[in-house]
Amino acid sequence: MFKSEVYTRRREELRKKIKSGIGLLIGNIEAPMNYPDNTYHFRQDSDFLYYFGLDLPGLTGLMDFDSGKDRIFGNDYDMDDIIWMGPQPTIKELAMKCGISDTASISKLEERIKDALSKKRKIHFLPPYRGETKMTLGKLLKENPCQMKTHASVDLIKAVISMRSIKEKVEIDEIEKAVEIAYEMHVTAMKMCKQGVREQDIFGAIEGIALAKGGGTSFPVILSINGQTLHNHSHGNILSKGKMMVTDAGAETNLHYASDITRTTPVGGKFNEKQKDIYEIVLKANTEAIKATKPGMSNRDLHFNACKIITSEMKNLGLMKGDVDEAVAAGAHALFMPHGLGHMMGLDVHDMEALGENFIGYNDEVKRSDQFGTAFLRFALPYKPGHVFTVEPGCYFIPELIAKWKAEGKFKEYINYSKIDGYMSIGGIRIEDNVLITEKGHKVLGKPIPKTVKEVESICS
Repeated sequence: MFKSEVYTRRREELRKKIKSGIGLLIGNIEAPMNYPDNTYHFRQDSDFLYYFGLDLPGLTGLMDFDSGKDRIFGNDYDMDDIIWMGPQPTIKELAMKCGISDTASISKLEERIKDALSKKRKIHFLPPYRGETKMTLGKLLKENPCQMKTHASVDLIKAVISMRSIKEKVEIDEIEKAVEIAYEMHVTAMKMCKQGVREQDIFGAIEGIALAKGGGTSFPVILSINGQTLHNHSHGNILSKGKMMVTDAGAETNLHYASDITRTTPVGGKFNEKQKDIYEIVLKANTEAIKATKPGMSNRDLHFNACKIITSEMKNLGLMKGDVDEAVAAGAHALFMPHGLGHMMGLDVHDMEALGENFIGYNDEVKRSDQFGTAFLRFALPYKPGHVFTVEPGCYFIPELIAKWKAEGKFKEYINYSKIDGYMSIGGIRIEDNVLITEKGHKVLGKPIPKTVKEVESICS
């Protein structure tokens, strides 16, 4: 974890934003796979990590916004635990690491909350995403556990988002470490992208790198020659000539900061003419979007700029037609790029998504679009220094979507359906980098991962 001063400072800042009541931040507990003692790899709640830093199960942090006092609730390990786990720090010793001296057992938490409720004090908590957290909140607050998400504190949600959105230097350093791990993962995938190789072999190799170098992957690896399925977590194919392999994979550091990188590689390491044509379109959208990234530029405007590049270049290939601006405004480009340009990244790979995307990426003035494709844009607001974003344009040939739109005659004034068949074997292409917004512009984080045609072909050879 970071130095205790980091967590003390964060809690002090949160107290300035929330003037009264109690803040209840419940850490995660172990989750069994198939019987109680056989658990999934533990992952702490990101908001608990942000304010308390303690990466162990069974802890709850409580902030009294009126008195300014903080307390950690948790149970010390007993001898039965120590036999299996070895010597363990006490809750008081752990709490001191995040600048808190006041601790109590979990059994005391219910008494504290009961007292606060009796005095009609406001209990602030964030939307729970795990069933056990919903049950705990329901028990503590004497409410229906199923209603806990809707009862979450909007004031606390907005305060946390305002803080976590702007990354501190120690956080940026961690994200860069995560990108460094991703570099090795993606270069390894490129080198293994040969005819006859199983997707699962590559998947296993790069997930092993993430585990060896840090805290594992930041999300389930997407690796497939069927890249037209945007989140394809199946790895059962054998690589074959003429296919493109999409690898969307990132790592977590041991402090749980994420990277999220995508590269697309031709099987065998050489682009054919049509693969190269589409790849260069996506690469141009990626590089031009990154060049334009700066404070004040909105992610929505950057998204539409990338969509116009893709539409214009697809028009040059004869796959689209008509006025580019009109085609993008109508949403015709979404046949080929049906997702948003990127998302925030930090302690979560889709940063703070559990708090609600509309709280993070939209506000009272900027509303989410209901247009197909644009509706999937996770963030539409202007960039600020300290934001960390992915920039990940793509181009996909999705048979079911193409067949549906063609049958409906949808956007036939902008799409040349008769020419699409010749490109269907490409599947999908996506290129993604992680970008920090700086005071004057931007910085692409981490060691540059090969992405030009020349670089990809060179690393594959």
